[in-house]
Amino acid sequence: MKRLFSGAALNRIATSNCADITIPMEEQRYAFGQFTLDPGSGVLRRDGQPVTLGQRAVALLKALLDADGRPVGKDALIDAGWPGLMVEEGNLSVQIAHLRKTLGQQPDGQEWIITLPRLGYRLLKSHAAPADLGEEIIPSLAVLPFENLSGDPEQQYFADGIVDDIITALSRFKSFAVIARNTSFVYRGAGDIRKIAAELGVKYVLEGSLRKSGNRLRIYARLVDAAANVQLWAQSFDGNLEDVFEFQDRITESVAIGIEPHVQHAELERARRERPGSISVYDVCLQVLPKILAETCSQNAEAHRMLTEALAREPDNARILALASYTLEHRRTMGWPLFGPDDAEKCVAFARRGVALAKGDATIMATCGMSLIQVGREYDWGLAIMQAAVDLNPNSLNVVLRAGIAHVHCGDLDRAQEYLMRAHRLSPLDPYAHITFCGLADIEMIRGNYEQSIVWASRSLALNPNFDPTVWILITDNIRLNRADEAKRCLEHLLRISPDSTLSRIASGQATKIPERLSLVLDGLRAAGLPEN
Repeated sequence: MKRLFSGAALNRIATSNCADITIPMEEQRYAFGQFTLDPGSGVLRRDGQPVTLGQRAVALLKALLDADGRPVGKDALIDAGWPGLMVEEGNLSVQIAHLRKTLGQQPDGQEWIITLPRLGYRLLKSHAAPADLGEEIIPSLAVLPFENLSGDPEQQYFADGIVDDIITALSRFKSFAVIARNTSFVYRGAGDIRKIAAELGVKYVLEGSLRKSGNRLRIYARLVDAAANVQLWAQSFDGNLEDVFEFQDRITESVAIGIEPHVQHAELERARRERPGSISVYDVCLQVLPKILAETCSQNAEAHRMLTEALAREPDNARILALASYTLEHRRTMGWPLFGPDDAEKCVAFARRGVALAKGDATIMATCGMSLIQVGREYDWGLAIMQAAVDLNPNSLNVVLRAGIAHVHCGDLDRAQEYLMRAHRLSPLDPYAHITFCGLADIEMIRGNYEQSIVWASRSLALNPNFDPTVWILITDNIRLNRADEAKRCLEHLLRISPDSTLSRIASGQATKIPERLSLVLDGLRAAGLPEN
């Protein structure tokens, strides 16, 4: 549904039959599919032509449109159509039936208004509706009640408790929306996932089952792309009933951390497949992430160009601000040529605005916190933001990874290792784990464990040969181990992937709160022959 315009004037309609109905005049017009609704005049149009609709029906339609695709309870609809009156629920059913008949079917054959058992009604958004250029459509997820297969009805409370905790854990992620428990639990035992997803307006559904055998308990969970009817992720969990709470926490954590990368990957593929030319903010975010994580100067520049265009449309979008600061921070950190002399000022300004507008989004806070540390040299503030982000969502790979790297640069090495190992546990098959492994290699190098550092750095290089810091560490490790030939070979690789690398550029982009950590790398690169300027 797309909002067309709004106004401020209100006017109470007073007639002999409908004196109790308030219709806003010149307030907000709506567009959905081939329809437009002007609540002020009470006129519904189909393809520009007026459609006859009574004032109560207009009030109900407006209430459904105001919900923006979310379910609306019957009591709320009765209040909208018959404010201040006591009426039978059958009156609502009659008006909804009239609305359905008037609207007809969507192009894909679905009804515009669907019934949610024991809950209310929902107006489906049309897939053919024109996109609002400013709209940010994030993916949505419903967690259904887990099926109790144990034959013990008392175990249902345990299954419901697990789902409750999973919903709570998933709600910490701001990259997707989670349907509330009271809504999703209406569909206990309903069966047809595609139908449930359509009625709830979600793209993804998490379902599962519980089976008890003696003192053992097994939980099975799977994530489904409902529209494509494709299973994205599945996992079984086995544990003892004596460890019920620890078991429950482990399931919750594993499901929460397992879902985010799969949802993000599915959304990225959807953006590539279905909306390659989209200029929506959400799609820009999806499209720039692989460009940033490619770790090349040219891809970073392309991501920055896209984000600059997005900021021109939405200058106060926290997600775009965070990513824009990330491209500038990364460019400076890697020692690549800058876009302009004010890159550092822009990076810090974007980060500060991003933090101010984050609204509790842990990923945005962590991304901006890294920029404040690396570029703004706001070490204490940046670390405080990182800790707040971890507290908000300790199950986010992006958050704990950035917190770990931040501590490598200007914090406690033990805490850095703790965060990075947690990041590795959260996503052991992460295709972008080169950053995690590089951080662990950096820690071992600082501690003087050069052989172990080479092990981690080699794993990082195998995942992404374009990540400059990994090569810096390999050069330094080999210099410290008196392997001059291997250090020289690594330096040749560095100059192939980043021919503009110099000691001064690398030094200018790194945190300096603990100078000896940076000096260790710079001394190794200098000994291997990297030019000063």
